[in-house]
Amino acid sequence: MSSIRVGSAPDSWGVWFPEDPEQTTPERFLAEVAGAGYDVIELGPYGFLPTDPTALADALREHGLSVSAGTVFEHLHQPDSWDHVWDQVADVAALTRAVGGEHLVVIPEPWRDHKTGAPKEPRELDAASWGRLTTGMDTLGRRVLEEYGLRVQFHSHADSHVGYQREIERFVESTDPRYVNLCLDTGHVSYYGGDNVAIIRKYPERIGYLHLKQVDPAIVARVEAEDLPFPDAVRAGAMIEPPHGVPSMPDVLRAVEEAVLPVNPDVFAIVEQDMYPCPPDQPLPIAKRTRTYLAGCGGAVAVGPAALTTA
Repeated sequence: MSSIRVGSAPDSWGVWFPEDPEQTTPERFLAEVAGAGYDVIELGPYGFLPTDPTALADALREHGLSVSAGTVFEHLHQPDSWDHVWDQVADVAALTRAVGGEHLVVIPEPWRDHKTGAPKEPRELDAASWGRLTTGMDTLGRRVLEEYGLRVQFHSHADSHVGYQREIERFVESTDPRYVNLCLDTGHVSYYGGDNVAIIRKYPERIGYLHLKQVDPAIVARVEAEDLPFPDAVRAGAMIEPPHGVPSMPDVLRAVEEAVLPVNPDVFAIVEQDMYPCPPDQPLPIAKRTRTYLAGCGGAVAVGPAALTTA
């Protein structure tokens, strides 16, 4: 049977960086994500979890966890960026493949600093930069598939050059579906007022992966009005646990079931609630409530071990 297989990620435990004193430990994350009832995770920032494949596989096995994807940032719109991007991609792809992952989530590097929010480059890409981004992503996707057997899923992101719905659609229509598809992050789409269901129904064959999150409409309205950087928005509580924000999770999951599953029968949907930084005791209760809520959305949703899905 086809399914929307729900997992979680270090992001939902306030993890944005390989090492940071404000983040929880890898050991606590693994124990708590399993204790919350999930059995699938993303690897998060490279270096947060063990980078030795044997050590990582042992840690995953200890907690009954499997891996859906690795995650990496890119800046292919910049001239002469290929070698630096590929070096990072190769490390993450090799580790992901070694522990049984199927996807590589590729995120555009923010134009503002991901920690301080300070601008690093112009907000808009010119035509040449767009061309470098899209042709570079096609090449990246082809090589990752050929050399590592992973599917590249491009993740639009706040404070990046691909964030608004018009930019997402332009990216989709400018890239090769054989090598690049979308990790549709419902929160980041809604952050810029996009329509997740419309994107799903317009490009069902291009939805290769999901990140499930919601935003608080009142806070993102303030973010837009004051042009707040994404780190400040997160600290203000822009990302909120379902069902208290937008988009509607039942509507999104219904659209995926009706439009995407007929062409892509098994889709990973990873819960991500940006909370950096957060108190160490905050993530676990939220993760439990979110898993219970999503499990109750019915349909093709599959969350965690069968014995826990109704807990």
